[in-house]
Amino acid sequence: MTFDMGAWSKGSLGKTLSKWLAIQAFVGLSLICIGVYVVIALALSQRQDTTLDQKQDAVRSILMEGSRRHSPEELQHLLRDVLAGHAEMSLRIEQDPDGIFAVQGTAASAPDHSGKRLKLRRFEVAVEASAAGQPPGKVSLELALDPKADDALLSFLAGTLGCAALFGSIVVSYGAFRLVRKGMLPIHRLVEQTRSLTVSELERRLDGTGQPTELQPLIEQFNELLHRLSDAYRQMEAFNADVAHELNTPLSNLISSCELTLRRERSAEEMREVLGSNLEDLRRMAGIVGDMLFLSMADRSPNIRRAPIESLSGLVHEVVEYHEASIQEEGLRTEVRGDSPASVDDRLLRRAISNLLGNATRYAERDSTITIEIQRSVDGAVAISVSNLGPTIAAEHLPRLFDRFYRVDPARAFAERNHGLGLSIVAAIARMHGGSTFARSGYGATCIGLTLND
Repeated sequence: MTFDMGAWSKGSLGKTLSKWLAIQAFVGLSLICIGVYVVIALALSQRQDTTLDQKQDAVRSILMEGSRRHSPEELQHLLRDVLAGHAEMSLRIEQDPDGIFAVQGTAASAPDHSGKRLKLRRFEVAVEASAAGQPPGKVSLELALDPKADDALLSFLAGTLGCAALFGSIVVSYGAFRLVRKGMLPIHRLVEQTRSLTVSELERRLDGTGQPTELQPLIEQFNELLHRLSDAYRQMEAFNADVAHELNTPLSNLISSCELTLRRERSAEEMREVLGSNLEDLRRMAGIVGDMLFLSMADRSPNIRRAPIESLSGLVHEVVEYHEASIQEEGLRTEVRGDSPASVDDRLLRRAISNLLGNATRYAERDSTITIEIQRSVDGAVAISVSNLGPTIAAEHLPRLFDRFYRVDPARAFAERNHGLGLSIVAAIARMHGGSTFARSGYGATCIGLTLND
């Protein structure tokens, strides 16, 4: 029996279950009834064959042994006795060429066989000379059994079994419907719980108490989804607040500067200074907006253009050379360790390394060395890390370093140069390359990096 799996994906689950249980009950009971009918029919047929065999042997024995001691009339009487109590059976003497019986005919009775479905046995019996002087010879006989009574019993049995299958299916279907409704109650309770969830109650979770074992994985996964949604919602609120804060400061500066400038006449030199200051704020705002657009693009379309690079060390040296001025200004040195070929998007990787190097430059101790290390692991992944000596980052901050606008320093140090999206961009570039980010800090040293999968 095949099931239409499409029926489970639409409509009522309770009705579908009830329907299929009813069909299965009817089919199952029907097969059982058919099996019972077939077994009884075979038993009756076997009984008929056994009866015919027994009567045939009895007739043969009477004719072979009694022909010498009995007259034909006595033999006929004995044959009638053999069939006594078996009204459905008859014995016909078809041929008596040597006149062993005085009158040819039927030993027991001579029913009309035409139009009847009979079981027949035709056989011959060699008889000896009788006491009345008849010579020996062969007698041809026909033993018939009318299965009408057994057929009537089978017809009655078929009707009874059919009604039993139908009635049993109705009873089982009703019971299945009630059980399915009862079994669906936990799902209805879950539906009520999910309906009561709102945005203002993101900390609530589905209660799996009293739910069946089969629903526990679904409840756990749903609660895990709620946890992720709650975290995402909080991050979105924090992100909105950070965006507002980051954009509000330069906008306020621009507005104040413009208002002060317009209050009185200004010389060309003063106007140049005001425009220069405003330009710095505008560039900072453009940087924030550009980084936000990049992160949005990375989330929506993470496809990148990979190209083989023979030496990642060479690419790192190019980035270091770009930052040479700021590195020297802070009194720092750089050291590049290791090398490896890789298939990457060199434009994005340069940006990621540049952000890591810029972050290390801001927080490194003066007259210390920034170490950039390239390593390839046994599984083929390439790790690029940037280490610097400086303030140790507390362990609770490390998992959130790559969150957008997250800063370890609540006072927002270096806010004029850093708007808190640099490491978020590093994480996005790592994800676009099928990798991840990592951060370690302890004993006055901090190591931040990313892994790339070819």
